[in-house]
Amino acid sequence: MTRKQIRMTALTLIIATSSLNAETNKNKVQPNLEGIELPENYKDWKVISASHRTDNKSMRIILGNDIAIKAARSNNTNPWPDGTILGKLVWKQTAEENWPTAIAPKEFIHAEFMIKDSKNYKENGTGWRWARWLGKEQKPYGDDKDLNQSCIGCHTPVKGRDWVYTTPVELP
Repeated sequence: MTRKQIRMTALTLIIATSSLNAETNKNKVQPNLEGIELPENYKDWKVISASHRTDNKSMRIILGNDIAIKAARSNNTNPWPDGTILGKLVWKQTAEENWPTAIAPKEFIHAEFMIKDSKNYKENGTGWRWARWLGKEQKPYGDDKDLNQSCIGCHTPVKGRDWVYTTPVELP
């Protein structure tokens, strides 16, 4: 291969890599307004619990990172340890097509997360930060006028449970 061919090959690789990186970055989920990133590999986390809301006919699977799973399995959840991340995946519900008395997930609504860091998040009085991404596009939710305040307001009834509604399932 001549030097000219090597340079052309290298230039082609650089252009192809730049295009691939631009496409990858374009499809990357954006952080929320506080800079919280969608947790990496959350889809591989273990299940902590499930819930069903009758008011808006939605169902949720609650996942946890390794710290959350260890805390849930050892009943060490009040308070949850620093480093805990709880994820809630939410779907509209529907009757299962082949089993009409069963409820099944339909349209994906959002993914939301609670992140525990009692030192860095103490200014809001909870030790938690919340973040939500909407739809399959996972568009960051919220505006700079609210950030965590609506989450705190909703979670106030469970302040005595370290601001967490989720009750971990007991495993046999």
